[in-house]
Amino acid sequence: MKTENEFGNTDSYESEPWILEMFKGWFDPCPYNDNPLSDGLSIEWGRRTFVNPPYSNPLPWVEKAIKESEKGSFIVMLLRVDTSTKWFTKIVESKAKILWINGRLRYRKQSYKRFDNTPVPWASMLVIFSKKGDEMVKSLCQTRKEFDKLKYIKKEVEDES
Repeated sequence: MKTENEFGNTDSYESEPWILEMFKGWFDPCPYNDNPLSDGLSIEWGRRTFVNPPYSNPLPWVEKAIKESEKGSFIVMLLRVDTSTKWFTKIVESKAKILWINGRLRYRKQSYKRFDNTPVPWASMLVIFSKKGDEMVKSLCQTRKEFDKLKYIKKEVEDES
């Protein structure tokens, strides 16, 4: 999925090395590629999937992540924090877990040096879609030392009925 802006630049950016290391060996339906050969939305995702979707339109990717997680897959998405969007509402409604990334990520793009390695102008988060929820977050946290760069805030909601 390629989206170009007025500078001829796409919103296909590579994840930071520490994030790529965390999800090494996981299925990636939209890997960094300015000219993707396949549509990651039209294929079935793996049991363990990491997604860094195009930031210009994450809604269809969030919807796909929710559907894939309902089939039992463990999906982690790297997204910008934007609570004013329809896709963020869907994340909350799906009861996904959110890991807040401390600090700003950096653009990574070898074909577009203008922005390569400059901080992005927004906060970022990892969103975890899984039927097993907290159990999967704990498992991921225990096996990945990179989680010192993340903050997991567990919010308990009491049923008042």
